Amino acid sequence: MVPADQGGGVMRTDLLAEPVDGLDEALAAVDAFDGALAAGLLRPQPAQAAALGGLADAVAGAPLAARAAEAAEKAAAGAAGEDHFLALAAARTALLGSVHDALTARVEEATGRARGEAPGPSAGEPHGANLLAAARSWLADLARAGWRGMDHDVVSGAARIVSAMLPDPALRRPATLLDGFAAELAASCPGAALDRVPERRWADLWSHAMLLTVPGAAAMPEAGPVTGRLLPLGVDLHEHATAVQAQVHAVFEPADGGTPRLVRASVSAPKPDSVVGAGLWQLLRPHMSLLAAVSEGRAMELTGMPLTAGGDLLWSDELARAGESADAFATARVALPTAATAPTAPLDRHPARIAVPVFLEGYAARQDDDGLTFGLAGHAVAVDTDRIPAAGPLTPEAVAKSGACIGLLRWDAGEFVVQPLAVETTVRKKAVTVHAGAWAGGTTDKAGVKAEKAATDAVAVLRERAGRLLRK
Repeated sequence: MVPADQGGGVMRTDLLAEPVDGLDEALAAVDAFDGALAAGLLRPQPAQAAALGGLADAVAGAPLAARAAEAAEKAAAGAAGEDHFLALAAARTALLGSVHDALTARVEEATGRARGEAPGPSAGEPHGANLLAAARSWLADLARAGWRGMDHDVVSGAARIVSAMLPDPALRRPATLLDGFAAELAASCPGAALDRVPERRWADLWSHAMLLTVPGAAAMPEAGPVTGRLLPLGVDLHEHATAVQAQVHAVFEPADGGTPRLVRASVSAPKPDSVVGAGLWQLLRPHMSLLAAVSEGRAMELTGMPLTAGGDLLWSDELARAGESADAFATARVALPTAATAPTAPLDRHPARIAVPVFLEGYAARQDDDGLTFGLAGHAVAVDTDRIPAAGPLTPEAVAKSGACIGLLRWDAGEFVVQPLAVETTVRKKAVTVHAGAWAGGTTDKAGVKAEKAATDAVAVLRERAGRLLRK
């Protein structure tokens, strides 16, 4: 954040390095359960039974304590039913939720920004109970087999369920999760042949999918219309072999003069695995005019745009128009320190979901064998340069030479890290700004133009081949 002598607040980097009470114990209980799940719960061994009991003990003070204890006992005996697996998934989610809350409280203390109240349950009507029950049954079969015991017969059981769920918009969220999860598992079958099992990731997907089988759990938080000015800070690009998403982090200033808020606007698109780098923007641009505004350094004027309680804009180009020039670093220096942070929806409370926009300035960048760090007020903050996308001009070298950075504060592998979104640096003795999302709306940058042309050629070849297949 901006140093106090420049009119801003100072981020307490010392707090980010201090241990959080109970965090190690909570994560140890989760890790033990994940190991038990990997081995399968059809015929649990003593070590697995101990892990199940440890999970139940970890939530002994929670409202679901009795259900978790019963579920752990039944699972340890190899007699768990679908409701018991659901209770175990809920206990694991609650435990990681408590970790999320503790880490978020530490971030709020360090940045001086408060978070709003968590949104309550949505008012959506229960929908597709039979299909959700079928999904829960499949997930229970997975838990019995475990990642080491899974095979194509077990994993393929999701296909018919997903096919039946996808046409229903109300079931799209659990259907998409199940589809991606099943595809990832299928690509790793048979589980007995795996050298390494991503226990935390697959347990995360399993438990989240299990909770989404509860009727009404997938309902989106209610959204209300907002009118005002949107000031982009930066773009976080998420890439998968078959999909890509751009998430724009921004400050929203209400037209009525209310408190500015931190918000997100996201756009996703399916993609072939051969489209990478700058070509990703070609898939996303047609669906969101905000990407052009990010590239041009402009604000957006919103009129009646839906905004969820969790801070997500449900983007519609019809409700937005380009505004005046708005420098992201000016926004970070002036508007970001006073912007309110949106609360987190209950099912999204997970340490991996922490991504808090921050502005750092006046640091000393240091590169060593352990990676890049920013030195601030005598404390070092790790910089996650691996998250910098190849679809933009921002590079680890530019970050290492920078003097100011807009980034996302995350928690990864036991420590807080900063993911750079944009930096102020020096190139050929000139002060410049470099943004990870600078090519989002198009570019005249030589490197960007070259990358765009290569991507355009690749997309053209794919379309021509697809057309040939369709004609046949």
